[in-house]
Amino acid sequence: MSTVEKMNAASVAKLLHEDKAVLLDVRTPTEILEQEIPDAILMPFDLVSAERVKKTVGAEKKVVFVCHSGSRALQAAEAVAGSVDSAVLDGGIVEWGRNGWPVKQGVKRIPLNRQVLIAVGSLLLVTLLLAFTVSKTFLVLVGFFGAAMIFAGITGSCGMARLLMLMPWNKTPLCTGVSCGVTTKNT
Repeated sequence: MSTVEKMNAASVAKLLHEDKAVLLDVRTPTEILEQEIPDAILMPFDLVSAERVKKTVGAEKKVVFVCHSGSRALQAAEAVAGSVDSAVLDGGIVEWGRNGWPVKQGVKRIPLNRQVLIAVGSLLLVTLLLAFTVSKTFLVLVGFFGAAMIFAGITGSCGMARLLMLMPWNKTPLCTGVSCGVTTKNT
């Protein structure tokens, strides 16, 4: 059972208005581009550590973690519990917007991992159809794509993802406005 404080949107907004708290958004840069709370600081979940949070926010303010619905924020707050005065925005950015607080809308896009699945699945389907209709030698490509997926899973390096990142629909800045970077906010 978690001992992390969960705060509703109104309570968080009050602390922010009184300049007693900072919102730390632990979602991915792609999620931030789709929707963000103005003035929240971006620190993707996999970068959260007590030291980094203290360096970014300082010790004088409460850190309120936020994600899409609250589960990653809760895990991030639990990771720094005892080292940082922190809480979680209960219900995440979804609840924040539902309660009428400002949410900046951006461009909706398919996450890169899903783009890879669509591309590889399509290539597998096309080469399989070619193997049945044109030549059985196309089965070699089916094996190649399968081996490439295994390699990507083992090493964490995906050539298809690198190619897709070069596509025009994936060419936008990683963050916008105040949420750019993981830096201390000057007040």
